[in-house]
Amino acid sequence: MLALTGASVKICGINSAASFDAVVEAGADFLGFVFFPPSPRYVTPAQAAALSVRHLSGPQRVGLFVKPSAADIEAVLSEVKLDILQIHAPPAEAAALKRQFGLPLWRSLGISSPADFPEAEEPTDGYVAEAKPPPGATRPGGNAVQADWELLARWRPEKFWLLAGGLRPDNVAEALRITGAPGADVSSGVETAPGQKSPALIRTFVEAVRSGR
Repeated sequence: MLALTGASVKICGINSAASFDAVVEAGADFLGFVFFPPSPRYVTPAQAAALSVRHLSGPQRVGLFVKPSAADIEAVLSEVKLDILQIHAPPAEAAALKRQFGLPLWRSLGISSPADFPEAEEPTDGYVAEAKPPPGATRPGGNAVQADWELLARWRPEKFWLLAGGLRPDNVAEALRITGAPGADVSSGVETAPGQKSPALIRTFVEAVRSGR
């Protein structure tokens, strides 16, 4: 199993000044903006840009998109600088977007069986692995459903990946120990209500990952 020392942290769904500042101050590695209107964490490109300039350094900015067109991504990049694209899309579509924009690209994976593990030669830079959405869900991710940690413990990709889905400050250390994931991605697990991030929970989550308890 991977030691927790040096494990990466991504806080996704940032949509307020308070949550943005908390992510920066807590020392997270990645900060996610959701560009998917059905999500309660959705931000417009202009809103993301206004937040991002609050601190010009700090976490890498990740833009999350669901089955986007190239025009969708262009519209965002015209207003806010992103370091990484995170895409919910089939491998071929994600690969085409990676070629077009030349940015590191992570593909979001809903995993419920070994058949959902990606091919080793897939031309992406990393993955965010989570549970498949429950029946009737309107979003492919961000549903607070815990991934199958024992299943993911059998997956050993050569690329960087983050564990997501149902993570909270009180379970993330155990999740990383079981899965061997090199990092964690959280959204609803640091919220007091859908789309409302808690600065205190953000700090506690980052501390839990860093300390391993």
